Amino acid sequence: MPQQTEKEYKEILRQYLEDQSEQNLYMGEAFSRKLIERDISPEEVISIHKSALKDVLPGLPSKVWHSFDFLIEMMIRYGLALKEHQSLVKRQEEMQLEMEVASKVQETLLKTKIPVVEGMDLGYVTVPSRTMSGDYIYFVGNDMDEAGVAVADVMGKGIPAALCMSMVKFGMDSVQHSSEGPSGVLSVINRIVEKSVNDSMFVTMMYGRYDAKSSTFSYASAGHEPALHYRASENRFVELDAKGLLLGVSPDARYEEGSVALERDDFIAIMTDGVTEARTPEGFVEKETILDIISSVKDRPAQEMAEHVFAELDRMQGFRLQDDFSLVILKKE
Repeated sequence: MPQQTEKEYKEILRQYLEDQSEQNLYMGEAFSRKLIERDISPEEVISIHKSALKDVLPGLPSKVWHSFDFLIEMMIRYGLALKEHQSLVKRQEEMQLEMEVASKVQETLLKTKIPVVEGMDLGYVTVPSRTMSGDYIYFVGNDMDEAGVAVADVMGKGIPAALCMSMVKFGMDSVQHSSEGPSGVLSVINRIVEKSVNDSMFVTMMYGRYDAKSSTFSYASAGHEPALHYRASENRFVELDAKGLLLGVSPDARYEEGSVALERDDFIAIMTDGVTEARTPEGFVEKETILDIISSVKDRPAQEMAEHVFAELDRMQGFRLQDDFSLVILKKE
């Protein structure tokens, strides 16, 4: 331990004990910066203080000196724990920064635009439960007569899920101008995911296409949550389910395709399990409750409907989403 440091500290301590002025405290504060610059550990500071005190106040009882030895041992352990904690905090801050940057990249990469289709009102909400989202919504619109929408959910969270979703986006870009129906589109995406994504990552996805000329909505599903078809003339919901393996399981997977005719004020609701498996402290939100929430705003525009459903389920969950939330509404005008 440098003798010069001990000498300087002893003089500052002596002056403080004699005067106890603000100036003395300021000198001590300034000296503490020198200790940091000289890389002197907390336990070494205590040793310096003990040594200086022996010269300044030599008549103190022996138990006082023993207490400093005890404090030195404590500070050694404390210093090690503090360094480990600071290192962990730094790593967490760096990781959080990386996640925020990755989130912005994901937001830009997965940005989609609602197409304008004659006789169809479209709206959607997608909100991640964490920094990165494992849900994905993609609209396809080549002309005024037709529009497609994909809703996907990666089984996983964070950066791995986001990277997986980027492959789905790549696949959707490749079929944007294709004449393939929903089952064909899922087959293409499935082969891309199966080749490009880790075996532990799987994706559910529903792809639907609306044809304005015939007012029909055709759809196919890769293990995704069934879409809901609200029939205005009957005032009831019908599930649109279609058989199909999750994306990435098998390159030879085949996807069943269905089709429904839409009448005025009918709508299709496509969602991820963040909607259907919303949880409150009492348990999962009942399916009938979700249907009632959707039905209560059936006369509003599609975007308002989606936003209302999110707001209600978010409120019921105490404004703490347990899973990524994604909902698309396609409403026949």
